[in-house]
Amino acid sequence: MSCEPVIAVTSGEPAGVGPELCAQLALRRWRARLVVVGSRELIGSRLGALAGNVAVTDRQADRPNGTATLEVCDVPLRAQVVAGRVDPANAPYVLEMLDRAIDGCRQGAFDAMVTAPVHKAVLNDAGIAFTGHTEYLARRTGAHRVVMMLVGAGMRVALATTHLPLASVPAAVTRELLEETLRILHADLRVRFGVDTPCILVAGLNPHAGEGGHMGREEIEVITPVLDRLRAEGMHLLGPLPADTLFVPHTLQLGDAVLAMYHDQGLPVLKHASFGGGVNVTLGLPIIRTSVDHGTALDLAGTGRADPGSLFAAVDLAISMVEARRRAANASA
Repeated sequence: MSCEPVIAVTSGEPAGVGPELCAQLALRRWRARLVVVGSRELIGSRLGALAGNVAVTDRQADRPNGTATLEVCDVPLRAQVVAGRVDPANAPYVLEMLDRAIDGCRQGAFDAMVTAPVHKAVLNDAGIAFTGHTEYLARRTGAHRVVMMLVGAGMRVALATTHLPLASVPAAVTRELLEETLRILHADLRVRFGVDTPCILVAGLNPHAGEGGHMGREEIEVITPVLDRLRAEGMHLLGPLPADTLFVPHTLQLGDAVLAMYHDQGLPVLKHASFGGGVNVTLGLPIIRTSVDHGTALDLAGTGRADPGSLFAAVDLAISMVEARRRAANASA
């Protein structure tokens, strides 16, 4: 295995900002080898002002005469691309990018993958049942359960449930779900984030964490029994905590991550603090995957105004996770 991590970066929806964000990866020196997965022609066309200083290549190369090198694993487009205008004809192209990165990770060619945003609606318009990167990765890798976590502004916020209507959340928060989610979160904090003895702050479901059962009994009947069982195994878990005071600084500093019960309980706080620099991480996979915290931004595609901050942060975090995993493997050897 090479000492230098090898990170695959899928360039996402071809009509969105992903290709130009990936082109900007050449602006920095990374402590890893980056391989952009996508159309070499498309990414080259999105270099804009960088075009004279960046060489797009299909192999790892040095930087000749001050020219940066962007290594691209070429995937052929299925149809011509117009920036800002999605085309269902390119849906197979988007899936092929993901498949190449996933297969490369599973076969050892890549140590991790980072994903630029895709456009779920256009994939579905093409007749492909696609609910999101996370679900697709879980199915392709055979993961039983995965956990969505966002990282940014010094916070790590994982979700017990993700894209559900609010009315469906209470029934979805079961003892089995919470136990599996906490086990995945705890294990990945140790192995992939290098936290030896993680402390997890667990939010309640109801206002004031149910206020002793007067505002709901999920904390008493579902959440607390799971926390007690896992504490008996040695896990450090605080909660269930009222969500309205969990995210204040003096509480956050007590833990290494937060487990929120539903999407809009945990993510508005983190995105307010870190939007444009946050990272989406999929826990529970047999591979490392990070992603940007934004969408395809079709209105910005091709303008050169898209901010690469979140993509840069996603690559940085993927590299750190590879390094933490290697340290954990060496420690247990």
